[in-house]
Amino acid sequence: MTDKLAETSYPVHPLVAARWSPRAFDARSVPLELLGSLLEAARWAPSSGNEQPWRFVVARREDTEAFARLASCLVPGNQRWAPAAPVLVLTSACLQFERTGAPNRHALHDTGLALANLLLEATARGLAAHPMAGFDVEAARAAAGVPADFEPVAMVAIGYRGAAESLPEDLRAREVAPRRRRPLRDLAFAGTWNTPLGI
Repeated sequence: MTDKLAETSYPVHPLVAARWSPRAFDARSVPLELLGSLLEAARWAPSSGNEQPWRFVVARREDTEAFARLASCLVPGNQRWAPAAPVLVLTSACLQFERTGAPNRHALHDTGLALANLLLEATARGLAAHPMAGFDVEAARAAAGVPADFEPVAMVAIGYRGAAESLPEDLRAREVAPRRRRPLRDLAFAGTWNTPLGI
């Protein structure tokens, strides 16, 4: 297994440096109590007006029908590796405020914050979690019974990290390749767009 700590320009918390999205998963089952901790971390994410628009449909390999339904919604590229994880999760967001029915333009943002909490909790507990945009949204809606006022946002593969050698050759190369990010100067500005922040 490969540790791929981020090479950061400034010091960050070790959990942030250690979190990445592997594709190789071990077949070991993830205890329900451990999944509970991940979901509890997500529950305490911030949200606009404390709306908490996120919902999670969890399919464990032990529930073979639910797991197969979610796995079938993945795009072919993700079907090559993600079903090896023992847990698949579909995240969804309510796009209207519950109190008023008005559009909640922050719902996707807030659901992303909840997922970020889940990912960091997974890292802290020795698990790997790989979020995916590559899935059929309407197929996932049907497979998981997502109501019309919720939007499926992402799928997540969760489990214990496996050996890169378990992957097809092209994916194995991506698994061990160095992590890359845009430089900070391209992401953060001083006061107005593209004004150097000086860090």
